[in-house]
Amino acid sequence: MSLIEIKNIKKNFIQGEITVEALRGINLEIETGEFTAIVGPSGSGKTTLLNLIGALDKPTSGEVVIDSQHISSLTKNELSDFRLYKIGFVFQAYNLIPVLTALENVEYTLMLQNISKQERKDRAMKLFEEMDMANLSHRFPRELSGGQQQRVAVARALVTSPRVVLADEPTANLDSDTAHKLLDIMSSMGEKTHTTFLFSTHDQKVMDRAKRLIKIRDGLIEK
Repeated sequence: MSLIEIKNIKKNFIQGEITVEALRGINLEIETGEFTAIVGPSGSGKTTLLNLIGALDKPTSGEVVIDSQHISSLTKNELSDFRLYKIGFVFQAYNLIPVLTALENVEYTLMLQNISKQERKDRAMKLFEEMDMANLSHRFPRELSGGQQQRVAVARALVTSPRVVLADEPTANLDSDTAHKLLDIMSSMGEKTHTTFLFSTHDQKVMDRAKRLIKIRDGLIEK
């Protein structure tokens, strides 16, 4: 069985008296360990699809199955736990907590999982060392460059050893060299841990690195 199964997913948004069909019947399977990019023009449905896979939203109809779990039928609390333990998120805007250091930002999800203080620190610092960030672990987000903040965000996504990492335009705010380094890190981590990476992107650098491209236009996958 595939790690992710999307079965005839449709998603509508109501805007006043108008119904916008963001996704119009998506069928898709993603295997464990894939390094895949969802691509398409603005408004095509990329981010909507990523949000449904990440259990941040529910489909209007159809099913999302991840790791044999039918997430559309989960309660709010069950969805919260599912996201906490199974999915890592990397956002274009970093979404770091400004009052926490880089290390504390990465440890935060482990704290929510009730992992002990020493193990939290050990696991976070191991990632920082692999990313050449150990000397910056004590800094606050405002003291880091955009590329450094995004590396912290990637470490936060990976530290829980999730089944899936969802990355929405993760290189959009980065210069070319930093973007390539970040993709190197994610690609290497994916190969080591068999984590599945799913990107939503306009960035040709991400498309070139992806092992598979899924093209979406007008809420449908292009054949």
